[in-house]
Amino acid sequence: MSFYVTTPIYYVNAQPHLGHAYTTIAADILARHRRQRGEEVFFLTGTDEHGEPVAQVAEREGVSPAELADRNVVHFKRMVEALNCTNDFFIRTTDSEHEAGVQRFMQGLYDRGEIYEGTYEGWYCPNCADFKTDQEILDGNLCPIHRIPLEWVKEDNYFFKLSAYQERLERLYAERPGFIAPGIRYNEALSFITGGLQDVSVSRPNLEWGVTVPWDTNQVFYVWFDALLNYYTALEYGTGEDVRDRFWPPDVQIIGKDILKFHAVFWPAMLMAGELELPEQIFIHGFLLMQGEKMSKTLGNVLDPFLVIDLFGVDALRYYCFREVSFGQDGSISTEGFEARYNTELANDYGNLASRTIAMIDRYRGGTVPEAAPPAELMEDFAGLRETVAAHLDKVELSFALEEIWKRVRRLNQFVEQRAPWNLAKDDGSAALLDETLYGLAEGLRVVSVLLHAYIPDAAGKALAALGVAPADAPPLDDVEFGARPGGSEVERIPPLFPRIEAIETAPSQTGAG
Repeated sequence: MSFYVTTPIYYVNAQPHLGHAYTTIAADILARHRRQRGEEVFFLTGTDEHGEPVAQVAEREGVSPAELADRNVVHFKRMVEALNCTNDFFIRTTDSEHEAGVQRFMQGLYDRGEIYEGTYEGWYCPNCADFKTDQEILDGNLCPIHRIPLEWVKEDNYFFKLSAYQERLERLYAERPGFIAPGIRYNEALSFITGGLQDVSVSRPNLEWGVTVPWDTNQVFYVWFDALLNYYTALEYGTGEDVRDRFWPPDVQIIGKDILKFHAVFWPAMLMAGELELPEQIFIHGFLLMQGEKMSKTLGNVLDPFLVIDLFGVDALRYYCFREVSFGQDGSISTEGFEARYNTELANDYGNLASRTIAMIDRYRGGTVPEAAPPAELMEDFAGLRETVAAHLDKVELSFALEEIWKRVRRLNQFVEQRAPWNLAKDDGSAALLDETLYGLAEGLRVVSVLLHAYIPDAAGKALAALGVAPADAPPLDDVEFGARPGGSEVERIPPLFPRIEAIETAPSQTGAG
């Protein structure tokens, strides 16, 4: 089986912030989990480098758009690497192969009569690079996302016949209610469609920074029609071979709610027009909020993911994002929240469980996991865990899946206190019960670590290695059933997986980005 997951591609008009990290980690968790299931995975992320937002920033900074893109893309690639993400390709929309792919696709639409010449007149947000309908305008003349005055634009350009796809889009939504998730975003997108679709501009006549329209070299493609096609063009050249037949269509496309219209309306209509299969699901997550506002380049108020990683480590960042905020919803975050989750859950619950388990096996059984039957109460608690976690992740319910795993982490800590191995070790008559207890802890730690590997790969990998489990980039889920691995493995003590952090004296610096 194959699995294709994408993030949106990120504007290079500023450096990355935690919102970008959030989306990218989410896709990586799904990619890692699917590899654990033995599936062939293609995970795509990258940067959106054309369009007016990039050109405007470049002009203000006195550099060319290409220079700005080359300078800032380094930070996005560094972010993906720092987040320990396993993307198979990092696409840039300035890649010559991508530009050629956009031209081929759009030329095909033009040749089939899906695109025509006309005049656009209406409101435009340069920060969104988006033409706004009357329903999208806030307080008379403001962008609802960036809260800046819109610009009135009148220009001759080319239009895509979006209105011709209204009925097909309505039918798509009726027949595939899971196409857009969660439900609140499905309703929002459907409301936009049923409110009446208008044809949309696909080109700009007054910009030089973009993909040239092949049938009219005086224009460039509107940035969103260039950007959306990255999901398709990447498969043509990203691995050095054309893998569209193996991975198209995408299984899950993860985006933020501020770009819902483009992905939930424009994108499926474009694919219908191009006679291509549609994605299986587009999952639209909410915003990470600080002080009640979305993280934004325009609004500022941004936590730098690099500084968060410096303070807490990458696993703590990956964990916190999906523990503190239910994925799909808006949620508030804070440096205090990072600290609390880190100390109480990562350091105490999981890190301490790993240290205690391995230390007790080393002390009481000479470093060898004892041969014993699995404790009946733990067998019951762990029954069906793998299937439950997989079912949640199939629905992109990352936070629910993580909670199911963490219930077992807490249960194992409770089991330690109930069995008190340090007391059993003092009684020769309790040797068999001590063997069962230590085996149950080792096996429970192994199971939760395999399942946590998609979320916190470094720490989970260290725990597994300490238990004598052979290291693997994607430890398979086939043998994750509790009691499936016999005793006899040698353990090795390890330093604390999450050294305690008592306080954060200064919060990570915040920079304007969005």
